[in-house]
Amino acid sequence: MEISGNKQQSKKCTGRFHEGSMAKRYVFSCMGVLIFLSSFAVWLVARDRDQDNGGSVIRVVVSMVQLNVAVTDEKGNYVTTLRPSDFDITEDGLPQKVATFEEGNEGPQNVLDAGQNSGPSKETGGDAFLEHRRTDPPGGGAQSGSLEGIASAVSGSNVFILFDTSNYMFRGRGFVFAQDSIAEFVRTLEHPYQVAFYSYSRDFYRAASLTTDRSQVLRGVRETVNGDDSALYNALLMTLKDAAQYSGRKVVVVFSNGPDNSSMVSPEDVDELAQSEGVPIYMVSTREAKLDAASAAVFSRMTASTGGEAYFAKSWKDQRDAFSSIREDLAHLYFMSYYPQPNPNRGWRSITVKLTNPKFKKYRIRTRSGYRPIPARTNMDAAAPGQ
Repeated sequence: MEISGNKQQSKKCTGRFHEGSMAKRYVFSCMGVLIFLSSFAVWLVARDRDQDNGGSVIRVVVSMVQLNVAVTDEKGNYVTTLRPSDFDITEDGLPQKVATFEEGNEGPQNVLDAGQNSGPSKETGGDAFLEHRRTDPPGGGAQSGSLEGIASAVSGSNVFILFDTSNYMFRGRGFVFAQDSIAEFVRTLEHPYQVAFYSYSRDFYRAASLTTDRSQVLRGVRETVNGDDSALYNALLMTLKDAAQYSGRKVVVVFSNGPDNSSMVSPEDVDELAQSEGVPIYMVSTREAKLDAASAAVFSRMTASTGGEAYFAKSWKDQRDAFSSIREDLAHLYFMSYYPQPNPNRGWRSITVKLTNPKFKKYRIRTRSGYRPIPARTNMDAAAPGQ
């Protein structure tokens, strides 16, 4: 009887240890998200404060804005061999000049001479003074540096894959089929692409950092394990934070099997950050997520506003077809960038892309809808223009 009692006590202790370990993991995961949210909140507060402070010196990071643009005809076929002169880009209604241009996986071409728009431009907006510098750190989906340096960096995309390992996934054999679809997607990406693989449930796990080594990514896919609740938007926020550290073309591909039930951030905040960083989001989901009207609406809206696509797969074959469509999309995107013309708007800037040839008016263009410049530094002391 004493031995039996010891065994029962041991089981209780083991259970408590497991619960304590899970609690610690959750606390650490929450701390990571909260740290990033606090820095994001500081930016939002600084943004609002800058708008109310007419005598401040504001330096806005708008070095070079990058766009991923898909062009399809009325039948959904990709339109290829377009030239930079075929595109008309405006930001808040201001015409923009294409600086770099790339189609699919072909090498980029410099459209502007390296000497053009090289100096900082200044303009007065009310009592404030805005300064645009090409030497500022990247922001707003922007890239700093020379055109030659940018040209060498943008060939091929950096693909960040985010996989749902919450309890929504572990129903039937759907988990294994999803793993197979992701693995095939990774294997069939063109060589210039670098791939990172993350998984999430309530926790966020970096299984494979950005790399060209496909075997490392595939090992991460196969080693994914069961989690608990789903914190999709937390994980998306952390993925975008990682993507922001890299230059060139970036996309996020998400496989999700259900609604988010434990995130601390809203999908609207994630959506705005993705647009501001210039990162298209592609969502592959199952019919179970389609049954949740709120999640389906968020997935569709978020992908459309960032320039990506949403796929709701009814079967494992549809999942493979969805990943195949994403691979084809990446291979046919036009990647272009521009130095923004002087613009007093420190808030949300709307981007519109059209085709100049009237013959192309039936073609569909898909890209992000805008971005918000991130203040590089705010000086609260009043200063005269030109200081």
